[in-house]
Amino acid sequence: MTSVGTDATEILRAEVLTIGDEILRGEIVDSNKALMSERLHDVEIETRFQTSVLDHPEEMADAFRRAASRADVVLVSGGLGPTRDDLTTEVLAQTFGRELVLDDASLETIRTFFSQLGRNMSENNAKQAYFPAQAEVLLNPVGTAPGFMLDVDLGAEEGGECVFFAMPGVPRELKLMLDEQVLPRLLARAANKGRAQKPRAMRARLLRTFGLGESTLDAELKQIATEEGVELGFRTAFPDNYLRPVVRCASATEADAKLEAVCGEIRDLLGAVVYGEGDETMASVAGQLLAQHGATIATAESCTGGLLAEQITQVAGASEYFAGGVISYSNEIKQSQLGVPEVLLVEHGAVSEPVAVAMAEGVRERFGTDFGVSTTGISGPGGGTETKPVGLVCIALARRGMPTHVDNFVFPLDRVRHRTLTVQVALDWVRRSLLGVELVSPSLLRRRGGVAPPGSGSTS
Repeated sequence: MTSVGTDATEILRAEVLTIGDEILRGEIVDSNKALMSERLHDVEIETRFQTSVLDHPEEMADAFRRAASRADVVLVSGGLGPTRDDLTTEVLAQTFGRELVLDDASLETIRTFFSQLGRNMSENNAKQAYFPAQAEVLLNPVGTAPGFMLDVDLGAEEGGECVFFAMPGVPRELKLMLDEQVLPRLLARAANKGRAQKPRAMRARLLRTFGLGESTLDAELKQIATEEGVELGFRTAFPDNYLRPVVRCASATEADAKLEAVCGEIRDLLGAVVYGEGDETMASVAGQLLAQHGATIATAESCTGGLLAEQITQVAGASEYFAGGVISYSNEIKQSQLGVPEVLLVEHGAVSEPVAVAMAEGVRERFGTDFGVSTTGISGPGGGTETKPVGLVCIALARRGMPTHVDNFVFPLDRVRHRTLTVQVALDWVRRSLLGVELVSPSLLRRRGGVAPPGSGSTS
């Protein structure tokens, strides 16, 4: 097994291990695993295993031994608190034959923490100042639980050397300790011990796509990532699909260049289906384009009930381009606030393309914006008819100096996902309009093609 910094020609193997009954019972979402794996990946360390274990000494000890036997680096979160079920420090010490030793500086830091809050420290908190012998304490400036680093050596036959980093389970404390205490130590150890070794670099990127399913994406990209050292992963995060190209090369410069080339090939093949990278969302990308073009937008929502406006305003700086919106859930509000003619509501019904067009054009005119986008539909679970089934939605995009684009779809989804997908399509239309590409149908979620020809679905 590779030890930290002893053979840098191999990517280090890591395990992330989260502890807590509440995780196994499903009471909380274990976001710590994702955070730790992401941070390790940032410094070119691969997470090969993820484990969760109950607050049970025997099971914890077994998990620690397994991790030490198959990983070079083990990141542990949870079980460092003051209560009786916080057992990580004690069990780690017992598992690897270490005594618990009081760290006076940590105890004083904990007392000071409570004093600054105007509270007396419970004696239970004193247990947080004990650590396995020879462990290095990791400071926690925002909580009472210090972490620690512990080197263990199982011998060559059982797995060799491994380093444990034990950290609090509170996400805010974990993130700070990871960034300020753990990652710098890992990088320093690798640099000090592996300086003479041949370097090896791993690079990856997250590409966000909207409009094609996983299987179709895979088929479209069948010629991508076929050479050695290049991988392409797929992941669904409704309503998007993510692509994760990963490259491994002899140097960081080579890896950066290779990754850039692979991403360029993907974008060339998929075009506007790739809408962003990393943490970018459809709302943030559309917002950036609105700001770049000096354009403004207003919303008129019925079935989405303000979700579209919420997505837009979640982006910092949205006030630069978002004027406001109207939640026109009732027909009366559609008429009085958006100017939808009563005759359209009577003849076509609220969920119809003519009404969607009137809503989008009405909100654009009243707010004086460049874009007006509307949504009206039947998100269910009830309310459908034979001619207008549950899942039907009409979306319209009014554009200054251009025909209003409108289309209707039936999304056979539950209420939450129906509204989410409707908002994503509306934002995608704004993005595509600003890019000057076709406003495609979300039938692309199922297959390539099905795009209305230019001019179709528009009104003058």
